[in-house]
Amino acid sequence: MSHLTTCLVFFLLAFVTYTNASGVFEVHNNCPYTVWAAATPIGGGRRLERGQSWWFWAPPGTKMARIWGRTNCNFDGAGRGWCETGDCGGVLECKGWGKPPNTLAEYALNQFSNLDFWDISVIDGFNIPMSFGPTNPGPGKCHPIQCVANINGECPGSLRVPGGCNNPCTTFGGQQYCCTQGPCGPTDLSRFFKQRCPDAYSYPQDDPTSTFTCQSWTTDYKVMFCPYGSTHNETTNFPLEMPTSTLEVA
Repeated sequence: MSHLTTCLVFFLLAFVTYTNASGVFEVHNNCPYTVWAAATPIGGGRRLERGQSWWFWAPPGTKMARIWGRTNCNFDGAGRGWCETGDCGGVLECKGWGKPPNTLAEYALNQFSNLDFWDISVIDGFNIPMSFGPTNPGPGKCHPIQCVANINGECPGSLRVPGGCNNPCTTFGGQQYCCTQGPCGPTDLSRFFKQRCPDAYSYPQDDPTSTFTCQSWTTDYKVMFCPYGSTHNETTNFPLEMPTSTLEVA
C-alpha cells in the first residue's frame, strides 16, 4: 500500500470515528456580536462570529470540564491578548479556567453508572445567555436547559462589573457564599441568580436542582450562546429550532 493510500485510509477512519462517536460537542454563537468560545481541558478556544459553530470531541472519562464564552477580546496574530470577561491568562487557546464573570457549561463524561453529568453554572457569575444539553434528549434529566434572563441588566450593584455580573462568592468570598468549610445554604444574592435561572448552579452546594445526567456513549451535546438571538430573553421555553450553523471544526 502506497504512503498516500495509507494516509487516506487513516484519515477516513479518523473521520468516521469522529463523526459517529458520542461525546461530540458543538459550540454555537447565536449572539449579535463576536464571542471567543473557550473550553478546557479539551478544546482550547475559537473566535465565533454570529452563526458560526465549533465542534470538538471529548473522550470518555473527561471530567472537571468547562465551556464558556469570552467577550470584548483583542488578540494579536500569535493568539495573545485580553478579554473583558472570561479571560484565560491572555491567550486565545485556553489552558486554564476563565476569569469571572463567565456563564459556564460544565460536564464530566462516563462517570458513575456509565452516566454523563453536566450543568450550567453561574457560580463564576454571568456574562452571556446560554443553553446547554444533549442533541438527542433521553429520559429523566437528559434534556436541554438554559440561563437566558436579563441578569446583566438586573445585576445588584454590589455584583455589577464591566461586561457581566459577578457571583457573591467571587465578590465577597467566605463560608457564607463559597461553602469553603462545610455545608452552607442559599443566600439572598444567590437567590437572585436562582430565581432567574432555576436550572443553573447558583451556589456551590446547589446540586439537587442543578445536576443533569445522560447515558454515556450515546449522547452528543450542544452549547449555544444567546439561544434567542439577543442578549437575553425572559421566556422559559427552550427553542425548538436551532439556527443554521457554519462549520468550523477543531
